[in-house]
Amino acid sequence: MDRLDGSANLMLVSDLDDTMVDHTDPDNLSLLRFNALWESTYRQDSILVFSTGRSPTLYKKLRKEKPILTPDITITSVGTEIAYGEELVPDEGWIQLLSKNWNRNEVLEETAKFPDLIPQADMDQGPHKVSFYIPKEKAQEVITPLYSSLTQRGLNVKIIYSSGLALDVLPKGAGKGQALAYLIEKFESIGKPPKNTIVCGDSGNDSEMFTVEGVYGVMVHNSREELLEWYEENARSNHKIIHATEECASGIIQAIGHFQLGPSISPRDTKPFFSNEDNRKPAQFMVNFYLLYESWRRAEVEKSEAIIHNLKSITHSTGVIVHPSGAENSIHQSIDALESCHGDKRGTSFRVWLDKVIVSAIGLDSWLLKFNKWEFNGTSSWCSATTVLLNSKVETASVFCIMHMHQTWLEEYGIGDRQNWTF
Repeated sequence: MDRLDGSANLMLVSDLDDTMVDHTDPDNLSLLRFNALWESTYRQDSILVFSTGRSPTLYKKLRKEKPILTPDITITSVGTEIAYGEELVPDEGWIQLLSKNWNRNEVLEETAKFPDLIPQADMDQGPHKVSFYIPKEKAQEVITPLYSSLTQRGLNVKIIYSSGLALDVLPKGAGKGQALAYLIEKFESIGKPPKNTIVCGDSGNDSEMFTVEGVYGVMVHNSREELLEWYEENARSNHKIIHATEECASGIIQAIGHFQLGPSISPRDTKPFFSNEDNRKPAQFMVNFYLLYESWRRAEVEKSEAIIHNLKSITHSTGVIVHPSGAENSIHQSIDALESCHGDKRGTSFRVWLDKVIVSAIGLDSWLLKFNKWEFNGTSSWCSATTVLLNSKVETASVFCIMHMHQTWLEEYGIGDRQNWTF
């Protein structure tokens, strides 16, 4: 990764559905806890990888529905596609590797001979992935003869069955585990192997990730029976793999702490936000600033002059904030306006989270932070590209002082409430 000076301290590789994302949690609290931890502590020197069975189209759909961070690398379609950054730039070397001894048309010809295979929707298919549904009770009756017929045609394939329903035919060299091994080898080839790697999953198509040499692994508490059975049969003695007692993203946080891979207390679990040692780094300071903003509007902190005074103590008296609408105010005027907003989101699903927090030192005591700030009001979300100038000021109560803030609407993510926007 170009943004890292050397090897990543941690590479976290996670499945999405029912691993990072808890679809039974309408408030997305476990995911938001992970977001705050990652952006405050890990974004600067670590690599976030999402490895999902979803196609790129369905992956983008999920990102519009849930508060998912922007990963550095995305592995989609059960390990058949690798892409980089928010733009999803494809890995051409991976494409060439998977194309050897793979003929999609011949796979379709053979699978058509099995009427129990129900093709998945076009958006679930891929250039190196042919996907079906089949009930669990019929799966084993099909998998063995299907594999035999495919190999007899000289096709180098593998069949993955997961979630008690989904069957995928892939090139033999594909899969979540092979894609991860490819990435690790690629980092090693440029002299930047991750210092630690942890993989996170819940279902059968995640099992291959746990077999990659040297990785730590967590099966989240809500893992499916198929993955737990695989663990009992293949990895019971591997002490680098645990079955978490927490579900989804909370289980991932638990595993980070269990293996001592780094801090494992989310800023969302620490209140008050500015009276502890959790603000010694610019990213931590900024995440906590917006968590206090969220808690103020949700009335999860009491309305007090002490908090208003605290906010003014960590912002410069002549500092300016440029709102997404283009209006300019002094930061202290915006804090005064925020005072009247206490509890205006009480009892709602209002949440705030930061994404892609990048910190650059621009002097001995100055830092420039760039990030996307999201707000969610229960029915819709919107985003602003935000730039903040921080200084280290001896006379402030905190380690840092906000000197200047500039926000711009990212219209592709929706436009927020212009009349009720403070920070």
